[in-house]
Amino acid sequence: MDIPAILARLNRVARELNLPFGDRQMTYNSRLAQELGKWAEDQGRGDAFHMAVFLAYFQRGENIALPDILLRICEDVGLDPAAARKVLDQRTCREAVDRDWQRCQEMEINVVPTFMVGDRRLVGALSYEALESMLTSAGVARRSSCDDESR
Repeated sequence: MDIPAILARLNRVARELNLPFGDRQMTYNSRLAQELGKWAEDQGRGDAFHMAVFLAYFQRGENIALPDILLRICEDVGLDPAAARKVLDQRTCREAVDRDWQRCQEMEINVVPTFMVGDRRLVGALSYEALESMLTSAGVARRSSCDDESR
């Protein structure tokens, strides 16, 4: 695996998409972050947690394998760090993440993000236009911002 080439591509794509991406020198295991992410979703703070972990890892190069880093991120996004510590210590979301990994393996997904609609698949960080094109070609109708969500 050519890590420098992968990082160069990620930097280029991040610039093209205007995504925050720092000069990462290390790759860290994200397993505990994934488990806390499941828990954060159950707490209604999943989006905030995932974005904070993204920024910590990709922009600031922080080691998201370290519980102290993850607990600080939890506190920063309004999650109870003591409850998060319990999730980490007891690994209460381990099986949920295992199921996600199993499903990805069955679907032959090995890159994040991967977007799928029916038999269509887009892999990697892509522009809004690319995602919109995939949805349109799959027959998904564009919804007006004035559409009634209860329908």
